[in-house]
Amino acid sequence: MEQRQVIEGIDVHIEGEGAHTIVMIHGWPDTYRLWDHQVERFKSRYRCVRFSLPGYEHGQPRQYYDLNTMLMLFDSIIDRISEGKPVTLLLHDWGCVFGYQYAMRNPEKVERIIGVDIGDASSKDLQLSAKAKVVLLGYQLWLMLAWNLGGKLGDWMTRKMAHVFGAPGEASRIHSGMNYPYHWRWSSAFMRRELGTIPLDIQVPFLFIYGREKVGMFHSKSWQRKMANIEGNKVVGLSTHHWVMAEQPETFNRIVEQWLAESDALLAPLDLQTSA
Repeated sequence: MEQRQVIEGIDVHIEGEGAHTIVMIHGWPDTYRLWDHQVERFKSRYRCVRFSLPGYEHGQPRQYYDLNTMLMLFDSIIDRISEGKPVTLLLHDWGCVFGYQYAMRNPEKVERIIGVDIGDASSKDLQLSAKAKVVLLGYQLWLMLAWNLGGKLGDWMTRKMAHVFGAPGEASRIHSGMNYPYHWRWSSAFMRRELGTIPLDIQVPFLFIYGREKVGMFHSKSWQRKMANIEGNKVVGLSTHHWVMAEQPETFNRIVEQWLAESDALLAPLDLQTSA
């Protein structure tokens, strides 16, 4: 049975039961509905918590959110739904960018992370072809412009780009108000303003799943090798584009479910110590 809580003006959806809670955070241009297949699969063993990023649902205020505002929101939600226990983060796209930053700042509140398709995207080790650089810069500046234009034109620009990239969400739900992360990223660069991010350093068990069929990767090969060589971690590449969980949901769910079960076994002694 689904429960719904309103936390800081955000509808938070909770389904399932279990000793561990999975908090699912999406990116552009999606909503909490991106995770439908995962909730259906995992809710028999885990509490599944998901929400749409602020400003992503129709009817919400069109507003700019920076990193600190987003992290404070995540903290409020996780404090309310975690039952005093650390949670598992399941992250995609901008959910990875913000979620990794949250986890590094709040290590006592996150016990493990599943990252989807975004790794050390801002690393100097990331090497992209000329074509990939053009595509990356082009679509991000396009979406930044759409954010600033707003209105019908901004919405059209956003839906057009979502269609080009094959985003799985309904076009009617996509709008320019979803583009503020790109404005945050590039306005900071143009104005030489610090983003406030800290270097990526994941110190909890980590599963990374990425799509191999993209123009360019959002992680470096050296980071991929480093993550894969850490005990308890796993790195898997699938024959998909960016939305791995939507393009191959059964394969994705099976990989996640297996890794969670293995990780549960490793975390069980820690759970006993905490409850003692």
